Amino acid sequence: MIELIPSAWVPLFIFLARICDVSLGTLRIVFVSKGMRLRAAALGFIEVLIWIIIVAQIIGHLNNWVNFVAYAAGFSAGTYLGMWIENRLKVETLIVRIITAANIDELVKKLKNSGFMLTRVGAEGSLGPVEIVFTIVKRKRWNDVKGIIESFDSDAFYSVEEVKFVSGKADGLLPKSNSDRILDRMLRTRKGV
Repeated sequence: MIELIPSAWVPLFIFLARICDVSLGTLRIVFVSKGMRLRAAALGFIEVLIWIIIVAQIIGHLNNWVNFVAYAAGFSAGTYLGMWIENRLKVETLIVRIITAANIDELVKKLKNSGFMLTRVGAEGSLGPVEIVFTIVKRKRWNDVKGIIESFDSDAFYSVEEVKFVSGKADGLLPKSNSDRILDRMLRTRKGV
C-alpha cells in the first residue's frame, strides 16, 4: 500500500506524516494531563500508527539521507504546530496571583467590571505590607487579566499556574461564554484527574 509512493515523494510524505504524529502526541499529552483517558488513548493509537508507517518508509529507503532530514524537520515542525494547536484550544483553567504594594482598590474594581471573580488578601512582604489578589480564569481570558494588571501597576508581581481541579462550588466563579459551552460539549471536558 505505502510502496506505491514514488521514491521522490517519500521525504515529503515522511515530513508531513511526522508533523501529524508529533502534533497528535502534543495533544495527547494535554488530554492525559486533563484526565481525558479515551481521547488520549485514541490519539495515541493514531500517533503510533502514523509513526510505524514513517519508520517503515525510512527503513525501505535507507539509501536516501533526505528521508532522515525530513524526519527531523517533521518532528520540529510538528512540535511547533502541536503547541500552536494546544494554545488555540485554550481549555485550561489558570490561577493568577497578583502581589503589589499599591492600593489595589482600582485593580479589584477593574477585574470585577471585566467579569472576573477574585479573592483579596492582605499580607506581609519582605519590604513591608502588600496585598494579594487571587483569581481563577480560563486561559483564553489570560491576556485580558494581564492587560488589566499591567495598566494598573507595571511593577506588580504576578504568577500564573495551571489548575488541575476546580471544585463544583467554584464553577459559578468562572463565567461561561457560548464558545466555552460549545467547546466543552465538543471536547466533553471534565474536571479532575
